[in-house]
Amino acid sequence: MQFEQKITPFLSFESEAEEAANFYVSVFPDSEILRVLKNPMNGSVMTVEFRLADLTFVALNVGQKWEYTNSISLAIRCDSQDEIDHYWEKFLDGGKEMACGWLTDRYGVAWQVVPAPMGEYLGDPDTERATRVMNVMMTMIKLDFAALKSAYESDAE
Repeated sequence: MQFEQKITPFLSFESEAEEAANFYVSVFPDSEILRVLKNPMNGSVMTVEFRLADLTFVALNVGQKWEYTNSISLAIRCDSQDEIDHYWEKFLDGGKEMACGWLTDRYGVAWQVVPAPMGEYLGDPDTERATRVMNVMMTMIKLDFAALKSAYESDAE
């Protein structure tokens, strides 16, 4: 394997690496399968290198079930509610909702589907403003871009 980026995330699967990589590539625009490497001993798929947007990943078949935890997640910065809805719908197919814009997909990988300005909203030096956004976000499962923006832009009540 030869990687273009300094750090490449590996996602491990029992035997579903190719299936998972194809699923992820189908969800994100400007994504593609880059390379499929076969195990030279038996011809089975060993790794699938794929690109989602501008980030390269490798799906690896490890031959055993390794459980993902929420201690690591992949965040998707979305520019609109339509984009949030798109990713939410795709990952929820076989996945599970959590809270505050988090869900796990059918393979157990945790995703955060968030409005692009969320870091700005929560990191605002006006702590009352940031707290309003946090309080609204804490009531949500799938994030509502307009409601979060409204909380950010509204005056204190």
